[in-house]
Amino acid sequence: MSITGLAIIYIIIWWIVFFAILPIDVERKKTVKIEGEDPGSPENPKMLKKFIYCTGITTILFIMIYLLMKFEYLNLRNIII
Repeated sequence: MSITGLAIIYIIIWWIVFFAILPIDVERKKTVKIEGEDPGSPENPKMLKKFIYCTGITTILFIMIYLLMKFEYLNLRNIII
């Protein structure tokens, strides 16, 4: 598979994992209420921590998928056709 195809697979997996991790570890209790702000939004969403976790999980999943494709246990071209 080409570099472009591998990059596209990595990006798709990254976004799926990111949206799965996003609601984890969110506390919705606010200490300061701001007029016009959504009361359900988190005070500290911890985005950097989620970004790092997401990248790590995605890298592990991507390596597993790449190895399956390399040793022909998973052939994406036959699945699509």
